[in-house]
Amino acid sequence: MPSDYAYVALFAAIGVAFIIATLVFSWFIRPSDPSPEKLSTYECAEEPVGPAHVQFRVGYYVFALIFVIFDVETVFIYPWAVLLRSFARNGMGMFAFVEMVVFLGILLVGLGYAWRKGVLRWE
Repeated sequence: MPSDYAYVALFAAIGVAFIIATLVFSWFIRPSDPSPEKLSTYECAEEPVGPAHVQFRVGYYVFALIFVIFDVETVFIYPWAVLLRSFARNGMGMFAFVEMVVFLGILLVGLGYAWRKGVLRWE
């Protein structure tokens, strides 16, 4: 059993060593001739217009975060739905069902809160 972990550790060490060796090798062979023109911002052969940092509304990020939360919800529901019948055979069907109802209830409370706060209103 410990030899199985040794193989994983060996491959991880080889992977890390390869990455470090590649970065060090590229650092040694790269040309280093900084000039003001080379250090300027490049935007598709056009002169940059305006500042580089543009502020976005926080609502976009909150909307994306809510999408991710409900997307991850499906990742939990699918395996649960596949295994629900095997839970029922073991006498754990009702427990698994109630646990999923509690999980969905918590998510619905979060959705209701976001809806009430107007986060889902796209403006």
